[in-house]
Amino acid sequence: MDVHVIRRDNRHLYSDILEDYFRLRHQIYVVEREWSVLDRPDKREIDQFDTDETVYLLGLEGRSIIAGMRLVPTTGPTLLSELFPKLSLDGPVRRPDIYELSRIFVVRNRRGEHAGPRAEAVIQAAAMEYGLSVGLSAFTIVLESWWLPRLLDQGWVARPLGLPIDIDQMSTLAVIVDVNEQAWTKICLRRSVPGAMLVWQGLPVIERPAIRALVPAA
Repeated sequence: MDVHVIRRDNRHLYSDILEDYFRLRHQIYVVEREWSVLDRPDKREIDQFDTDETVYLLGLEGRSIIAGMRLVPTTGPTLLSELFPKLSLDGPVRRPDIYELSRIFVVRNRRGEHAGPRAEAVIQAAAMEYGLSVGLSAFTIVLESWWLPRLLDQGWVARPLGLPIDIDQMSTLAVIVDVNEQAWTKICLRRSVPGAMLVWQGLPVIERPAIRALVPAA
């Protein structure tokens, strides 16, 4: 599985894949998770945070989507600022070097894999790789509280921005995660991710990641 970077500059190369992506999000969040408030007549899960400035990281095998996430600049509207402001005691984070991660998923038949690096680990390592590549300092994430120990276990420094709040019968938390090479290295070593995974098709050479190659220890 390669993880492709999709931004405003190269979105035209992925128009068919993005259409599949929004329909897949509908399957995962509306059908499987039963978040009925997200349902739309066209059966695409797309919202006000899917803009020209949104970055998508999609794990692909050929043209098939295996995993994905989106990165939204915190200088504009985010889930935290618009929908869940109570999760941050000091108000929403708004900095050009911090992006919000959301809509993180792996398709049903690839969840819980045990052979080789799991798709979940690869897509998360790719997020850290992207952050390092473009000079981000942190990510914010609105997540279910049970996710926090998993982030810490993979070597990420994640700090709550406020207290957990029960939202739709789920304990929900906002965290900020440091972007640094140590965090990227730790998730690669702990989750058997072989190293840099991003594909920068159609993007300027200057955007290529400047992080070292990595061979996990046996």
